[in-house]
This record gives sequence, C-alpha cells and structure tokens, in this order.
Amino acid sequence: MLQCVNTEDDPAGTAVALSVRVRDLLPRDLPACTWSGSATHLRHVERELARAAAGEVDYLAVCTPVDLPVAIGGIDYQVSEGAGTIWQLAVLPALQSCGLGTLLVRAAEQRIRDHGLYGAELAVEEDNPRARALYERLGYVAYGRAPDAWDEEGPDGSVRRHETMCVLMRKGL
Repeated sequence: MLQCVNTEDDPAGTAVALSVRVRDLLPRDLPACTWSGSATHLRHVERELARAAAGEVDYLAVCTPVDLPVAIGGIDYQVSEGAGTIWQLAVLPALQSCGLGTLLVRAAEQRIRDHGLYGAELAVEEDNPRARALYERLGYVAYGRAPDAWDEEGPDGSVRRHETMCVLMRKGL
C-alpha cells in the first residue's frame, strides 16, 4: 500500500492510499499508457515487448487494483555484460513523488538478481535532477557521461530527433 500526499494543489495535503502490484507489461496495456509518451514512444514500447517474449528484456508495470498501469519501465539484459540496464521509466504525472518510481526500480533490481546478475545500470538526462536524486537515494553512483538520442513526436504528429547528454549510473546488487 502506497500513500501519497499532494501539497502542490492542496497546501493542507490530501492523503491518498493506493494499493498497487508489479507485473509484466502486456501489449493489451498499451492503450492505457498514453500518459507515458506519444504514439511513436508506444510503438517503440510495443517492439520492446516482442523482445520481452524472447527473454532479452523485461518490461514491468505498476498497476492499480483495477489493473491499470500507473508506472512502467524496462530492463535490458543485452546492453552490459553482467548487469541489467534499467530504462524507459515513467510514472503517471499525477502520481509522481508517491513512491511508485522507487517501487518500480526495486522491482527491476529484483528481476536483475533473478537473472543471476549482480549489477544494475541506467542513464539519466543531465537536465533531470529530480530523477537523478531518486537514483542516488536508491544507491546509484555516477560513473560517466554519454550522449543519447531517440525519436520524439510533437503535438502536431511530426517526428524529430531528440538529442541529449546523460549521466551514466550503476549500483551493485
């Protein structure tokens, strides 16, 4: 059971308790995940689910009691020797800062251990200090920087290349 207190819109802080569970993300979940990104992004996630069926990745969903995903993220076992690479983490914006990201990362770490690996890696955009602070709180340590890029869909449906610089982080499990 997670409890979220929203003080942004309500200074008195409205508390909401939410029961959630972590399971594999399924293709049937994608229509309920539009909050996580554009149609281009969801097509990419759909391709990753095909890789999950082949055992190359795991893609997780944190779901409500009515089985709606409110946080999603993947683990790629093909990127680094001896480590799982956590990527594409997203939390429903209205439920950010409620512990769902922490729950998702910990579930990903358990999946990595279940694969017999003892390290987790991830990359976080340099201009995302909130996410970096979460990863540092969870024990991740920066060890380098690397450029990254992906296709991003604009509100008008046009696709452009998003280029960024990421901080590379790792943690022993």
